[in-house]
Amino acid sequence: MSDPSLAPRPTLEAVAARAGVSRATASRVVNGSEGVRAPLAERVRRAVDELGYVPNQAARTLVTRRNDAIAVVVAEPETRFFSDPFLTQQVRGISKELTTHDNQLVLLLTEGAADYERVGRYLAGGHVDGALLFSLHDDDTLPVLARRAGVPTVIGGRPGWSDADTLYVDCDNRGGAREAVRHLLGLGRRRIAHIAGPLDQTASVDRRDGFRDALPDADPSMIAEGDFTPEGGARAMTELLERCPDLDGVFAASDVMASGALRVLRTHGRRVPEDVAVVGFDDIVSVAEWTDPPLTTIRQDIEEMGRMMARLLLRRVAPGAERQDGAPLSSIITPTRLVVRASA
Repeated sequence: MSDPSLAPRPTLEAVAARAGVSRATASRVVNGSEGVRAPLAERVRRAVDELGYVPNQAARTLVTRRNDAIAVVVAEPETRFFSDPFLTQQVRGISKELTTHDNQLVLLLTEGAADYERVGRYLAGGHVDGALLFSLHDDDTLPVLARRAGVPTVIGGRPGWSDADTLYVDCDNRGGAREAVRHLLGLGRRRIAHIAGPLDQTASVDRRDGFRDALPDADPSMIAEGDFTPEGGARAMTELLERCPDLDGVFAASDVMASGALRVLRTHGRRVPEDVAVVGFDDIVSVAEWTDPPLTTIRQDIEEMGRMMARLLLRRVAPGAERQDGAPLSSIITPTRLVVRASA
């Protein structure tokens, strides 16, 4: 008995014959080209389903000059990526949007300079149609490598430079931080400290600047730098308590750092929110709703921002690369809002 798995793969010629059309017509339908009348296109699609035809991706790329693949380049090591709910949530949004458009996600993580060279070679190799870059730091060369490779990009987070060719998706970091601190002021807190994210990233700088907008006379010693990890938040909180034992409010630049700060406050006998009110940033439900007490925070729609990044890039790599109204593509800033829970 013959093994069905060894049967020859259906060919495009077989699809054309089954549909009763020319090979060229079948090829246009399979490759998503326009100009084929609806009844003929439907016959081809039906033949594809009946025969179980799978297009040869290499051949399809030659015809369409598209790989239907997008690189997601995260400027963080593997250990940080898989433990950070913000990063994984954003990639989930990207993946959902790419899947909707039948595109493959290619995840590239970077441990150091040697990995940057590898990523640069991969992008230059013509394997993907575009790249989504995020969690960039001030000294990152990834955007330069992508541009040198001729790969269209969209950046997650406002980059530290501005030019006509750069597209990004970010939230209103500065406005959200202002709202967080104003909420603490509205509760009557006057000795408010800030746990900043790494200050070589623009989101951290913007959130620190929002803190300063609301408290222009704040003592610089009331700001301690963390690293967007629970441990970093705990270290910064310990540092702040040593400098200012009578602090009565804390704005942490991420929920994850706020979780570490809450742990330190508890070990130091400080009640939250009675003694110290705490506000985070992100509204990562798996963190904010499970801290003790549940965390008041600034919400940004992380997964939707991932979808927006993918959507913007897919439009950028599409023929025309313009909005339907003819205007050029532009960067996106999404709003934030305060979510009040028990910590403040």
